Amino acid sequence: MDIQFNGKRALVSGGGRGIGKQIALLLNEMGAEVTVIDKIQEDMDALSKEINCKTINADLSDASSARQAAEQAGDIDLLVNCAGIVVLQPFLETTVENFDENMAVNVRAAMIISQVVTRGMIDRKQGGAVVNISSVASVIGLADHTTYCISKAGVDELTRVMALELGPHNIRVNAVQPVTTMTPMAIKAWSDPKKKAWMLEKIPIGRFNEPIDVANAVAWLLCEKAAMVHGVLLPVDGGFLAI
Repeated sequence: MDIQFNGKRALVSGGGRGIGKQIALLLNEMGAEVTVIDKIQEDMDALSKEINCKTINADLSDASSARQAAEQAGDIDLLVNCAGIVVLQPFLETTVENFDENMAVNVRAAMIISQVVTRGMIDRKQGGAVVNISSVASVIGLADHTTYCISKAGVDELTRVMALELGPHNIRVNAVQPVTTMTPMAIKAWSDPKKKAWMLEKIPIGRFNEPIDVANAVAWLLCEKAAMVHGVLLPVDGGFLAI
């Protein structure tokens, strides 16, 4: 299926590495004018050597910085909220600081950026599309992932409410729920061989995601071929949630 975003302006938060970088690369390949928000300037500098894109340095754990970054991005047609963190701690050792940081980056920043971007879409009366990056961790419990699981469940509910309120403005909002995806963050989280084997046994396809698997799903949700797909939480999980 040929997907083209010629003339479209796309914003990817957390686009400097991992899934976000792959999404930025794919949207650029499909003709979109890409803007990336990320905290690590070196990652964005590396991305800028691969594609022509606008980069915005921002610490999305800070609400004001998230809002300013979204405003700096200008008019946007396609938004992907991909910025996310995970700090592994057993439940009984989970700190308030861990909770606050996960919620700030994984949920609050997505809300703030979406508010700024979709207000612009409404003002221009041209509609648009948003995809939030959630996780299968939003619907299952994973040891040592207390704050991550909570935050991704928050992303799911944010997606539902956004879909309900923004649909009348011709703004489609969906989310993807990837299973473990081979990014630096995931490699850290699943480095224990026994833990990795346990997860792989539960994926009927028999492998973890590669970033392109998630990026392809995101691109489809953003495109007009998915014009009636709205308010969906799409697992990209090799059948993990089917078990």
